[in-house]
Amino acid sequence: CGRPGFESDLWSFAACLSPSRTPFPVCTLKSSSGVFMSACLCSVERGIKRQEQIVIGTPGTVLDWCTKYKLIDPKKITMFVLDEADVMIARQGHREQSIRIQRLLNKSCQMLLFSATFEDSVMTFAERVISQPNIIRLKRVEETLETIKQFYVLCRRKEDKFIALCDLYGCLTIAQAMIFCHTRKMAAWLASRLIEEGHQVSLLSGEMTVEQRAAVIERFRNGNEKVLVTTNVCSRGIDVEQVSLVVNFDLPVDMQGNADNETYLHRIGRTGRFGRRGFAVNMVDSDHSMDIIRQIEKHFDKKITKLDTSNLEEMEEMTI
Repeated sequence: CGRPGFESDLWSFAACLSPSRTPFPVCTLKSSSGVFMSACLCSVERGIKRQEQIVIGTPGTVLDWCTKYKLIDPKKITMFVLDEADVMIARQGHREQSIRIQRLLNKSCQMLLFSATFEDSVMTFAERVISQPNIIRLKRVEETLETIKQFYVLCRRKEDKFIALCDLYGCLTIAQAMIFCHTRKMAAWLASRLIEEGHQVSLLSGEMTVEQRAAVIERFRNGNEKVLVTTNVCSRGIDVEQVSLVVNFDLPVDMQGNADNETYLHRIGRTGRFGRRGFAVNMVDSDHSMDIIRQIEKHFDKKITKLDTSNLEEMEEMTI
């Protein structure tokens, strides 16, 4: 940011790629030498030469702007950032598009990869893309977010899950909560039931437009609603300081039906932010769900405690 003549450079010098448009801000970055605007590609019109110093977008959009529309000169990019790099590299489409963009850049361009989680296969790929990288990694024990107390509740069906959720609200002082469901249908059902119970609830799911998602997130961040019911679309990249409870109404699983450990970590990481204490409660409704809990415990080498939400004394002890 201290580059001489920076303010007069009417072209983009930094490109940040993200797998989803949902968390994109249209923000102002300020330094000691001036104020520099970033561009959110999902909200600007085509045909206008970009003069913002920082460009934020999904891989496909940025690639189009570099090649098809010629609105960004990739040779002038000096910093190339992959946010949520594990997803960017693991997903075939994003990976190929990101590689195509990287090949358009000068060899001197600095490349940065950020993510809360990196599988070994992803790290191997990243080391192939970046020559002699400097790697900063947290130990697994740090990754598991020691400020978060993790529990599971045994249930038989979705109605039992809902009753357990209501019991949680009856015993805990909850600032704001995020509840994750596996499908849009389940999220819509749960949001409706919670509203019937008098809770201030917002619903976020994949079929919503970018503008609708941004509005829901902003209202939740401002405290207009105290409960956000969502699918995996909200498991990454959203920090709300007042979230004190995360509920996995449905446990995260991969395409093979095994525990999706990385998604689990991202989900519960929505609480316990900024050094605050948080709670993560997992609803278990079958032997398979119990097996998922055991897989998560083994992966992170951390016990998840059984909780009886109908036992007031036990509920009070969980907050100690």
